[in-house]
Amino acid sequence: MTGRFFRGPISWDDYNTHLDVIPPEGIEPPEPRYNIPPMSWVPVIRPRLFHQPGLEVALMLWNLVPMWWNKPLSEKKWTSFTAQSETIDEAPTFRGAYRYRRCLVPASGFFQWSGAKGKRIPFAIGVTEQPWFCFAGIWETWGHDGGEIDTFAILTTEANDIVGAHSTRMPVILRPHDYWTWLDPPSKKTARLFRPYPAEDMEEWPAALEVGNTSSQGPHLVAR
Repeated sequence: MTGRFFRGPISWDDYNTHLDVIPPEGIEPPEPRYNIPPMSWVPVIRPRLFHQPGLEVALMLWNLVPMWWNKPLSEKKWTSFTAQSETIDEAPTFRGAYRYRRCLVPASGFFQWSGAKGKRIPFAIGVTEQPWFCFAGIWETWGHDGGEIDTFAILTTEANDIVGAHSTRMPVILRPHDYWTWLDPPSKKTARLFRPYPAEDMEEWPAALEVGNTSSQGPHLVAR
């Protein structure tokens, strides 16, 4: 999986089609973004804190920082914006978040590149006839020098036939009826959720070359 995805417009009513999201009063839903790289601040969905009912949308940094990291963020040299689902319960960076802090990452699709070096072409990949869906994610609160930030990672699995033409890995895409199963932290019965999303339920199309520049934004990047 390459480190880039996109999210079209999603209204609060859309969120509540499958999720019991408590929208903040007087706040508009997150704006669409069509080119989201790691180290971006991204809206994710998690259970409300302090055992309150329902779910909330929280803004988090896309590159998980484990709570045991006790140095400045600038000294963290390894990337942790994705986590392999096969080792999620063992990897020191991710296992605590997997056991206790799971989230959903709304998306409309993700990007993969193919071709020879210097001539690589971006492709947008999404779910057929579904304008948005959720990746399986995990999150942590990291504190240093008196401040705290929430960070997250997206889980990955083996690529299906569509994504496999570009990469060996793809994000774990959850079906709506599995959202609450994933968000139940005590549950370790998650292996079936980590299977590659069926290729017959996905589609790909060429994206604009501009998507290679992380500052580029706009629906034209994923126009068909």
